[in-house]
Amino acid sequence: MADTADTAPAGEVDSPAGLASLLDRHAYLCDEGLATACFLALRMGRPLFLEGEAGVGKTELAKTLATALGAPLIRLQCYEGLDASQALYDWDFPRQLLHLRAAEAAGIGDVARLEGELYDRRFLLARPLLRALETSPSVLLVDELDRADDEFEAFLLEVLSDFTITVPELGTIRAERPPVVVVTSNRTREVHDALKRRCLYHWLEHPSFDREVAIIRRRLPAAAARLAGQVAGVAQRLRTRDLLKPPGVAETLDWTEALVALGVRELDPGTAAVTLGAVLKYREDQQRVLAGGLDALLNGG
Repeated sequence: MADTADTAPAGEVDSPAGLASLLDRHAYLCDEGLATACFLALRMGRPLFLEGEAGVGKTELAKTLATALGAPLIRLQCYEGLDASQALYDWDFPRQLLHLRAAEAAGIGDVARLEGELYDRRFLLARPLLRALETSPSVLLVDELDRADDEFEAFLLEVLSDFTITVPELGTIRAERPPVVVVTSNRTREVHDALKRRCLYHWLEHPSFDREVAIIRRRLPAAAARLAGQVAGVAQRLRTRDLLKPPGVAETLDWTEALVALGVRELDPGTAAVTLGAVLKYREDQQRVLAGGLDALLNGG
């Protein structure tokens, strides 16, 4: 649980700089553009749509924002085939059946009463979207929307338009206070304009060298300054190469953490070779980098 001195309700964040400072206290360093987009999403009550390469910090922003605002994070992980019942709500059929059998054993024969009891709120399983509507305040993370189908995207747009849902057996459920919504996409496909129009949009770039070094030192203070600079420099150069999956900030941190765990204070070709799997997750990428020579990569080539 975060210290209350390091949290602030969304309504008390008074500027992009104030929000950036709040996130910084929780080890998330953002630039002015991202801080401004995030602040406007809070102030205007609009979902924030984040696109960018995998590993640039989209999901981490939502997690840190929830911590900084002192609100629970409710995450909806998208995937192909995701439908409304998996995202919104479902009925707890096993419990309903047990209740029905218990009523029969007790000799309760009032059918209308039984039907009403079977669709009571206690038998409703709230999935992420419904939980976000019923939890105030909360941060709703709709992660990797580009992996979901077009049909689900259209359904999500409807929910985000008025933050209400209708359960036929119970009626309409409206958010007392709409959640802070962060939608992310790795752009494996284009998300439709209708949903983007509902949101404030921001593209997350890979950080500059100086910012990446700062992120490493902030997240992993045990890393030597020399090592942090070397790892950030290599990561920056790897992103300019023709790789299947260039490293994101997540991989940079993974690699640094692995090196720190090994007691490394300065990166050399031998150590880089045996730990390359922490930063490059495809065999073809590792082979390509090794074939080009790690000496040149470490020395700026």
